[in-house]
Amino acid sequence: MGTISVDLFITLDGVYQAPGGPDEDREGGFEYGGWQGAYFDDESGEVIGAGIDRMDALLLGRKTYDIFAGFWPNRGDDDPIAVTFNALPKFVVSRSMTDPAWQGTTALSDVAEVAALKDRFNDIHVVGSGDLARSLLEADLVDRLNLYLYPLTFGSGKRLFTDGRGVPAAFRLAEPPRAFPKGAIALFYERAGAPVTGIDISEG
Repeated sequence: MGTISVDLFITLDGVYQAPGGPDEDREGGFEYGGWQGAYFDDESGEVIGAGIDRMDALLLGRKTYDIFAGFWPNRGDDDPIAVTFNALPKFVVSRSMTDPAWQGTTALSDVAEVAALKDRFNDIHVVGSGDLARSLLEADLVDRLNLYLYPLTFGSGKRLFTDGRGVPAAFRLAEPPRAFPKGAIALFYERAGAPVTGIDISEG
């Protein structure tokens, strides 16, 4: 049985919107796109790259898919991430897309179809795709959260959990956290059943 990992670049106040460029996603009037670059260093790049090298399938929401499909196929063979993404089997969850243009892509009409991918692949990664990640968490289909936490806040922007959405779930560290020279931290969590609650810490 394979695993589904969510790889998400996120700020201290939980914003994941448009880390890669100023015009990546301006939905909602978001003006802070391109915030990840100032904190990128060789060490964090190596860890992110190692995660990409391990995946054997890429799962995306429609918005992130459109961004990726307009970018990675146009990169040259000297870009190792482009080579990997272009070669991987790709899946996009979309009710309206029927004929994806990015070679190697299959469209899934509903989140319920994602579970079957675990029987076909060992290491499936969701990159970005916050709406899809939230839906997968609500369906209890996420096995691992790979969070790259950046030391800044915006006060606005798309967040992983908003308006009370989400389900009770516990996670445990899958490997030690990694701190990088420019201040970002990588946190790797795996699913660990239900939260333990009802403990009065003063009685411990």
